[in-house]
Amino acid sequence: MIIEKNISLKDKNWFKTGGNTKYFCQPTTEQEFTQSVDFANKNNLEIFVLGDGANLLISDNGFTGLTINPKINTIILNDNSLITAGAGVEIQDLINYSLDNNLLGLEDFSNIPGSIGGAVYINIHYFEKYLSDYLISAKVINSKTGEILNVDKNWFNFGYDQSKLQDKNYFLVSATFELKKCDNLEAAYAKGRRDEIIRYRQRQYPTKNTCGSFFRNFHDHEVTLKIDGKKMIFVAYYLDKLGIKGNLKIGGAQVSFKHANMIVTNDTATSQDVINLSQKIQELMFKTYGIKPVAECQLIGF
Repeated sequence: MIIEKNISLKDKNWFKTGGNTKYFCQPTTEQEFTQSVDFANKNNLEIFVLGDGANLLISDNGFTGLTINPKINTIILNDNSLITAGAGVEIQDLINYSLDNNLLGLEDFSNIPGSIGGAVYINIHYFEKYLSDYLISAKVINSKTGEILNVDKNWFNFGYDQSKLQDKNYFLVSATFELKKCDNLEAAYAKGRRDEIIRYRQRQYPTKNTCGSFFRNFHDHEVTLKIDGKKMIFVAYYLDKLGIKGNLKIGGAQVSFKHANMIVTNDTATSQDVINLSQKIQELMFKTYGIKPVAECQLIGF
């Protein structure tokens, strides 16, 4: 495995912004992943594990440690309903593979960008479905010792946009999912549903130069507004009311025309433009509603 120096991260994330990383590597096996962690610890380097870069913003100053971009891209069918994917596997590739093998469940996450490593880290969700609904076990690597452990679902302490991986003490190596075995007709129906979800998401959301939803939804205790007797926790509701969709812009960063909770960048954008825009949105929200949205986009190197 090659460990490179001074590598640009601008082309390795969806915002297409950010500086260089001091060191960079792409382990393709568990052994190489362990070697990369050992290298970082021996050289007293902070570790940043990068998937597809679909839910993060990297500082214009870059990252001063070791960026590990896992390319463990294996998919293994364990039995009739269990499937294991390496941290580097694309979510959509796993969905397609599962459906081709008559396994249902993951198609709800169609067209959500990212790798399995990043998806488990953030516990991706689509409406009421969470990736953790299907994960039953995984392999993780200790960030200090390089030891690889087998863990079960409970170990992750999953929640909304939450997993134990966010403590940065462990990184995902692979994950095993329990899906539903089906016949050919059910699989064909699910493939049609997958295609419709993809079409819907492409119509509703920007498909490049964004991290997706920049701010998380509110928790019940953070808001007071009720509609039909229920707390209005959805951050996009408030952002839509501000009238910023497609209108608010700072530098090369702009609120998307398609979705008020999505920031998009152009070729001139810097990461600081995105930060400045997000702070302006927070200011407007607080001034109007007395509440401040919290970023779910991961901030790297800030």
